[in-house]
Amino acid sequence: QVQLVESGGGLVQAGGSLRLSCAASGSIFRINAMGWYRQAPGKQRELVARITSGGSTNYADSVKGRFTISISKDNAKNTVYLQMNILKPEDTAVYYCNVNLDYGGSYWGKGTLVTVSS
Repeated sequence: QVQLVESGGGLVQAGGSLRLSCAASGSIFRINAMGWYRQAPGKQRELVARITSGGSTNYADSVKGRFTISISKDNAKNTVYLQMNILKPEDTAVYYCNVNLDYGGSYWGKGTLVTVSS
């Protein structure tokens, strides 16, 4: 089992920056990918960025060049970060941390709200 703790959401003006963090603890040795998804009001949840345990990354086209995903590891936890720069009002959403495990299991964080004002 994996426990997730998210932090870093908030209100920012367009053009500003925020950094989201998600700390995973528990069976972290089984994690093969971590990522961030987002869901705006009235829209489906979508992938924002994902990073594998080997360091490979992929991004949604809408955030390429503005967002950066990274990961840090220690014996007790893996932490995935999402650095978000040049934020736009259309980035406003609830952002969810996601963890995929090697046997196919998946865990979701509770979500953190990011609001970008114009």
